[in-house]
Amino acid sequence: MTDDRTPETTGAPPDGRARLLAAFRRPGLRGQATVAVLLALLGFAAVTQVKANDKDDQYVGARQGELIQYINNLSLASQRAETQIARLQDTRDDLRSDTRSRRTAVERAKARADTLGILAGTEPTVGPGVRVTVSDAKGGVGSNQLLEGLEELRDAGAEAIELNDKVRVVAQTSLKDASGGVIVDGTLLKSPFVIEAIGSSHDLARALDFSGGFIYEVQLPSVDGKVAVVELDEVQISSVTDPGEPRYAQPEQTG
Repeated sequence: MTDDRTPETTGAPPDGRARLLAAFRRPGLRGQATVAVLLALLGFAAVTQVKANDKDDQYVGARQGELIQYINNLSLASQRAETQIARLQDTRDDLRSDTRSRRTAVERAKARADTLGILAGTEPTVGPGVRVTVSDAKGGVGSNQLLEGLEELRDAGAEAIELNDKVRVVAQTSLKDASGGVIVDGTLLKSPFVIEAIGSSHDLARALDFSGGFIYEVQLPSVDGKVAVVELDEVQISSVTDPGEPRYAQPEQTG
């Protein structure tokens, strides 16, 4: 059997544990305990805040030597950052320079390709020049007369030549007499023959009109042809040619 009697009932003097339990049973002391707990929590928060402030303000109580060391460390970090920035700026400038160089190279290559395309007859072109119309009622104008006219235009600086809006005249162009006209690079052309050439219109027109030249030969009684030359501010040449692949010629290897 257990003895459920308290010290108060038995008359024995209370020990420490009994007094503590009795104190918590008293309404007044319970409130004081709660206040004590709250004060303890408030004190803990205050200590934590003070420690945080001490950490943020670690430089406030530092000695002169420590401050100098801090400044030196910051200076070194700043120098390293500036060096990295300068290196990145140099890299950026190099990239921009490379981009400009590549763009310039591409533009020059394109311009070169366009020039070669015009001269080779693989690109349409436009510019000042002349239109030469050759007509003959008796069919006396043939490949000999047309070839002479083309050569005179080339010698005068013609950069592009076209016949009858169909055939682009290039270095490999061939002419052959045929019934009813002239075959130029496999295409039959009939009178009137229209030659359009781009270049200095004045120089081209003069190149055709001299004693013993193209106009003179066409107007001979044996040919009985007529030539009309018109200088133009703009001549459009739209026909192109396929240069094909060379069979024997190869680029010369250098270096």
